[in-house]
Amino acid sequence: MKNINIIIKKSNIIKLAVIFCFLLFAVFCFLVWQEIYAPKNVGSRETITYVAEKGMGDEDIAWELEKQGIIKNRYFFEAYVVFSFQHSRLQAGKYILGPGMSVYQIVKKFVKGDIIKDKITIIEGWDIKDVAEYFEEKNICSKNEFIGLASQDYSQEFDFLSELPETASLEGYLFPDTYEISEGESPEDIIKNILVNFEKKITRELKEAIALKNKSVFEIITMASMIEKEVKTINDKKIVSGILWKRLEDGMPLQVDATINYITGKNHKSALLADLKINSPYNTYKYQGLPLGPISNPGIDSILAAIYPTESKYWYYLSADSGKTIFSKTLKEHNAAIAKYLR
Repeated sequence: MKNINIIIKKSNIIKLAVIFCFLLFAVFCFLVWQEIYAPKNVGSRETITYVAEKGMGDEDIAWELEKQGIIKNRYFFEAYVVFSFQHSRLQAGKYILGPGMSVYQIVKKFVKGDIIKDKITIIEGWDIKDVAEYFEEKNICSKNEFIGLASQDYSQEFDFLSELPETASLEGYLFPDTYEISEGESPEDIIKNILVNFEKKITRELKEAIALKNKSVFEIITMASMIEKEVKTINDKKIVSGILWKRLEDGMPLQVDATINYITGKNHKSALLADLKINSPYNTYKYQGLPLGPISNPGIDSILAAIYPTESKYWYYLSADSGKTIFSKTLKEHNAAIAKYLR
């Protein structure tokens, strides 16, 4: 009987030990959950801008976040980062953080690189100088620095640039769009992101359509850059594209006023007679064929128009002050339209 009582006592002690361990484990789990998944101040909308400098480790970040009142305990931050194997994945940058965020949410931000971003917008028809001035206004880099970077060779990273002449810049390839940029992001990285976007826009189907026409992407972008500066609507762009390609095939000078403006930096609807004599490979009045290269950065409508022109009986066109495009079949009709709409 005595042995039975001893066995029962031992069994009770084991049960109590198991219960104690279970409770201890439950308390530990609750504590971990509180420290990792529960914010310091639930419902708080207070935020700060926190900068994680390059070279900072999880210990440095944890210490600063605790000091600034964002997290409850830096040791739990460090432990979570280490045991979740994310200590080498935290990214530098400027972040919006607050005590209303949990350690889990904060670490997730650092791992994703969810940093504060600015936006820049490149407008359709801007040339490389316009983009350079814009970058200078946005304090990204100086105008001269941008032009220098845009004149470098990126063909090893982007195959579609391999067909560019050695003297060509990225004129025409700075695709007009809105881009998110990180504070402190280098202008070279921004340019590469723009080129990545260009590569996405010129799809495999478009490349195949260009190849079927025995044209290069460079020739299409050069044509599109002129169309972009000459007319506005997609229908007019397609008709003008048809006219210009037809002139090229017939050996007729393109006579595109926008190419003269590109040389002079002016913004005349009709090129001045004196400017038509300028000796430049961009002077499409003086020389036959396409200009030396693109004269602007065209949008997708102009690129599509260059690839898919509309055939017509027209050989001439002009843009009236109203914005309407006037098309003519003969030079006589065109001169009459000039007299009527531009004088």
